Amino acid sequence: MTLGRKVLFAVVCAVAVATVYAGQPLLAQVGDDLGVPDADLGWIVTSGQLGYLAGLALLVPLGDMVDRRRLIAGHLVLAAVGTVLAALAAGTWLLLVGLAVAGLFAVVVQTTVAYAAALVTPDERGRTLGMVTSGVVIGILGGRIAAGALAALWGWRSVYAALAVLLVALAHLVMRLLPPDPRTDRFTYREVLASLSRLFRERLFLARGLMAFFLFASFGTLWSGLALPLGSAPWHLSTAQIGLFGIAGLAGALGAARAGRWADAGFVRAVTGGALVLLIASWPAIGQASWSLWLLGVGVLVLDFAVQAVHVSNQHLLAAAFPHRTSSVIGGYMIFYSLGSALGATATTTAFAITGWTGSSIIGAAFAVCALLVWVWSCRGRDGTSQ
Repeated sequence: MTLGRKVLFAVVCAVAVATVYAGQPLLAQVGDDLGVPDADLGWIVTSGQLGYLAGLALLVPLGDMVDRRRLIAGHLVLAAVGTVLAALAAGTWLLLVGLAVAGLFAVVVQTTVAYAAALVTPDERGRTLGMVTSGVVIGILGGRIAAGALAALWGWRSVYAALAVLLVALAHLVMRLLPPDPRTDRFTYREVLASLSRLFRERLFLARGLMAFFLFASFGTLWSGLALPLGSAPWHLSTAQIGLFGIAGLAGALGAARAGRWADAGFVRAVTGGALVLLIASWPAIGQASWSLWLLGVGVLVLDFAVQAVHVSNQHLLAAAFPHRTSSVIGGYMIFYSLGSALGATATTTAFAITGWTGSSIIGAAFAVCALLVWVWSCRGRDGTSQ
């Protein structure tokens, strides 16, 4: 696959996933503009995440049924419809509907990842997935930074207007620059859903899914709660200053793109185990957020490196093990990701309210330990090389 196509895949992932997370730095502006009470602001982010979760179960399996190039383009356009509704919303309900629609079709990310994996040879699959999934991290972390900057200049509606333009432009580029889906075999929707339900009895899928669940619970514990200690004493950092820690996260995650090369070389087990150990080790540094911003920055960099390394390794293994069902498999795997992220977001705010950032850090580390224990369990499978 050419570098240009890999970049296009990565950009599609970045922009699509940004539709779900771009609202996080905009909550105060949206609340002031639409008169949303502080207690209800969480629904602005939750609506997109609920739509995304529904899309993982209902829409991603379509990638095993129809031409994935056309499916990607269509979902990008429909996601743009959702962002336009959000940009034009005069009331809270239309905003929530628009964000739910955008989140529903943002699962184009999983179809894109599966299609990228299908278009390359097995010996370059890991490198390709490393680059493409880097786009997801850029969308999650970098999207927040860009959204905050746009909102400061032209208001929160400009963020969703810009996303709509980008989504439509990408749909056009996908149809022009990507090849038609080379597959000749197709499945019915019932067959795909039945296949997805059987996946939960596959040891490899279950192990990697559970790893993703705890991995992203740990990730969510950090990124959903980090603003709490940084906005409090002794730092009292502004939203823009807090957003700068996303740069450390981006650096760590993008550095982990090399994990794809290691996976191609046959070191998936070592990469996964080593990265999970690093994930656990990152939390003592992150736990010092109330005392040292330097230690926090190092911890954030290490955590995001570890998360991305395991995430790439997981998808590499699953795409190789289920080459004819990549869309369903990646979609099913991402259900674990979505649920884990939600658990981390809920756990960190609850813990912080009771025990402060120390409690949040202990929970984040505990999730990381659980992920490592799942990896140890997976290594005891009969087919050790596949785990």
